[in-house]
Amino acid sequence: MAEANNNKLLEVDDLSVKFSTPEGDVTAVNGLGFSLERGQTFGIVGESGSGKSQSMLAIMGLLAANGRATGRVRFNGQDLLAMAPRDLNRIRGNRVAMIFQDPMTSLNPYLTVERQMTEVLELHKGLTRRSALTLAIQTLEQVRIPDAARRIRMYPHEFSGGMRQRIMIAMALLCQPDLLIADEPTTALDVTVQAQTMTLLRDLQRDFGTAIILITHDLGVVAGICDKVMVLYGGRIMEQGTAEDIFYAPTHPYTLGLLGAVPKLDHEGERLIAIPGVPPNMSRMPVGCPFTERCSFVLPHCGTVRPPLVRVEGREAVLRACHRPPQEIEKMALEVLP
Repeated sequence: MAEANNNKLLEVDDLSVKFSTPEGDVTAVNGLGFSLERGQTFGIVGESGSGKSQSMLAIMGLLAANGRATGRVRFNGQDLLAMAPRDLNRIRGNRVAMIFQDPMTSLNPYLTVERQMTEVLELHKGLTRRSALTLAIQTLEQVRIPDAARRIRMYPHEFSGGMRQRIMIAMALLCQPDLLIADEPTTALDVTVQAQTMTLLRDLQRDFGTAIILITHDLGVVAGICDKVMVLYGGRIMEQGTAEDIFYAPTHPYTLGLLGAVPKLDHEGERLIAIPGVPPNMSRMPVGCPFTERCSFVLPHCGTVRPPLVRVEGREAVLRACHRPPQEIEKMALEVLP
C-alpha cells in the first residue's frame, strides 16, 4: 500500500477496477498500491490482460461505461477518483497526460496535426490560435519532427508509425504535465524506432522533470529508463521494487519467467525460456495465487491460499506475493539469468 506523503506526486492506494458483464462482475485490477515522486519513472510490466492499461485508464477517469474504480488515487494530494468530471477535465491532458498504445486510432484522421495540437492549448492554456501554433511547432521540434512548421499542417496518415508516435508524445507534452503515462509506447515499432522513442522519453524527462509511468509487457524496455518496477499478473501485484532489484535479484517466479523470455544479444543461439500455459480467465480467477497453474515453484496450498503482498526481509524496497521463500527463487535466478 502507498503511504501518505505530501512530497509524493502520485499515491495509489488499494486501487481496484471491476467491469459489469452479463455473466457478473469481472475484477481486472485488485488492490494496487504504489507511489511516485516528481521526475521518477515507474514501470508496470506483465502480459496482456494483467491489468496494466485498465489501472491507468482508471487513474485518468477513462474506463469504459461498464467499468468502475474504487480505492484512492491522490495526485498532488487530490483524490482523482473522487473528483467531479469538470474538475478532472482540468487536470487530464493538462497536469496528467497519456500516450496511448496505437497513435493511428488515438489521432483524429479528419483533422490536421495542427488543429489537434492547437485545440489542446486553446482549451487548457487559453492561448490564441497563433500563439498555440507557435508553441505546437516548437514542441514538434523538441520531439525531433523534421520540418515541423510545414509538416504540422499534414494529416496523421501522412506520417510513418514512428513519426505518429512522436506526435502523440508531443501532444502529451504540450502543457508540460507533471505526470506522463505511456501505454506500450513502442508496440508495433521496429527495433530502431523503439530505441529512438525510449531515448526521446528519457531526454524529455530530463529537460522537463516529468514523472513517467511506463506500461509494457517487455521487461527489456524498462531496463534503461525506470527507477521502480511493478510486476502485475491477473490484476494483482506479484512483485515490486527498484529496477535493480527486479532485474538482478527477482524473488517471484513470474518475474523470473518474464526475465527468462527476454532475448539477450550476447546469448546468440540460446533458447528462450517460455512461461508454460496461458494467463487466467479474469471472470474465473483462482482462489489462491493467480499464477498457480503456470508456476514451476507451486506448493500444495498455492491454489487455495492467496499469498499476501509483504516486504522481503533485508530488502526494504522489495514487495512480493509468493508462498515460496525468496531465497529459493533467488537461487534459481542465478542459474537462469546471466
